[in-house]
Parts: sequence; structure tokens; C-alpha cells
Amino acid sequence: MMPDASHLAPSTINWNEIDHVLLDMDGTLLDRHFDNFFFEEELPRRYAALHALPFEVARDRLLAMYRSVEGELAWTDLNYWTKQVGIDVVAMHKELNHMIGFLPGAEEFLRHLRRLGKHVIIVTNAHRTGVSVKVAKTGLDRYVDRIVDAFEVGYLKMRPEYWPACQRLLGFDPSRSLFMDDDEGCLTAAKAFGVARLVHSAKSSSQLPPAPLPQFFSITGFSPLLNGRRTG
Repeated sequence: MMPDASHLAPSTINWNEIDHVLLDMDGTLLDRHFDNFFFEEELPRRYAALHALPFEVARDRLLAMYRSVEGELAWTDLNYWTKQVGIDVVAMHKELNHMIGFLPGAEEFLRHLRRLGKHVIIVTNAHRTGVSVKVAKTGLDRYVDRIVDAFEVGYLKMRPEYWPACQRLLGFDPSRSLFMDDDEGCLTAAKAFGVARLVHSAKSSSQLPPAPLPQFFSITGFSPLLNGRRTG
């Protein structure tokens, strides 16, 4: 038996069949280059200076600390990391906010969804303090109905507990919803919950090559999503 690939083909995205569009923030709408640079380069550099360590040692130590809480809310909690590393991570976000920006085509896509009259909600693993910095820089909130961080739901998106809790919070019908993310684990969890349309953002960073996933409808730009039929 052939596997169900109905979520793979762009021709299946008939906007008349979708009421809610659930969108990841970093790596889907916003350029993940900021986050990659911040946590893999700049924060290790400052941590190395603070503790008089070689950069490589500091980076390896921080990467191990990140992995130790991966999948837990602490993973993206900027206040947690401020305490862990002894550096004001929130202040660093504000200092480096010139690096925060949309991925190419993201704003056009959001305007397209507005014209279609869809309920557009950001569902992000990011901590609310980081979200506020990015919203202040980009004006992302102007394009959407609501921004929901993982701390409001109580779980990160790759956790199976996330999706029923998120559905109770937002009241979306999974069979009439589209979810887009750059993270395989988040998409897999959404698929298991029954979200009908899944889209993988394969070009999460402007500075890295695309990393498509064969098991999902994987796109490197937003143009395949602009061809669906309009409501009405």
C-alpha cells in the first residue's frame, strides 16, 4: 500500500478547506540566522570571555547545556539561560536586534492570508520575552490574529501533549487547519494529532542551504503557498 502523501503536494492546499493557519515564528517567518548566531556564536563568545575559556570550550559547554534541556520549556526560556550563564540574555537580544528580520516573501505570504480571511496564529516555542523583542523589531503582530508562545500552552511543539492543549486554547479544527514549521519534530507531533495540512520550511536561515524533508511538503520559499484558490 502506498503511504498517504496528501499533505505533500502543493495542489492539495485548497484554501477553501482551511480556516486556521498556524505558523511557527523562527525559521518559518523570521530568519533563523539571528538565533543560530546568537546561541552558537555570540553567547559562547561572551561566556568564554566571562570565564576566561577558549571559545571552542565555551561553545561546547553551552551546546551541552542546551541539549540537556532540549524538549523542555527551559530550552527556550531566556530568563533560565540568563541565570545559567550569568549573562543578561534578554538584554543581548535587544542589543543585537538589528539582525532580526523576516525571511524573504514572509510578509507577502502573511498579507495573502489576510486577503483570504484566514485565522492566522503564530505558535512558537520561543519565550515571551524573546517574542516581544522580535515583535517590536518586525511588527509581526500586525499580520496575525494572535501569538501563542509555548509557555502559554505549557509544552513545546514537538511534545505530543502540546497539540491537544493548544487545540483547547485556540479552538481550531485540526481537519481544517494548516501548520507550517521548520522543525521535523514539531511537524511530526502535529501530524500525529491530526492537523490536515503540514508544510515544512526548508530554508530556515538566509545563511544556510535548504534542508528539505522528503516526508513532508517541503518548500524553500512561499510562492507554492500563494497559488491556492481564494475563499468565496
